[in-house]
Amino acid sequence: MATLYAEIEINAPKSLVWQALITKERWRYWNTFLYDCDRTKHFEPGNEVFLSLRRLPQDEETEFEAKIIYLQPEFCLKWVSAIPGLRNEQVFELQEIGFNRTKYLHKDRFSGLLSKAFVPFIREDELKGLRRMARELKFYIEQYQ
Repeated sequence: MATLYAEIEINAPKSLVWQALITKERWRYWNTFLYDCDRTKHFEPGNEVFLSLRRLPQDEETEFEAKIIYLQPEFCLKWVSAIPGLRNEQVFELQEIGFNRTKYLHKDRFSGLLSKAFVPFIREDELKGLRRMARELKFYIEQYQ
């Protein structure tokens, strides 16, 4: 299983970071990695959401459907998307690290027979996207809280 990972410390309480993270209809104001394609689909366990991503700012968007498999408010959001031979799990986790300080972690796990061929092709760009999203979230929260 290949895992890509980004983390950043944000000078804000977990509740503010969480609200920015799960309010996908507001992603367009700060997030250039993930995009909401259907504002009627909310993050709730068992729900399927329609999203897209852009690994690099100049890339075309890649659309995908994901199923929310875990949601614990102010702590963790997980979804899974899959095609035959390739499974992708994205995990967003928040940790309180001090008064009004939060660590944001984003893990992107790939598995399945096709992951060995697919992941090397996108690894570097996907990691850049994860890190860009982390920086954008930090900037958005710290500038507008």
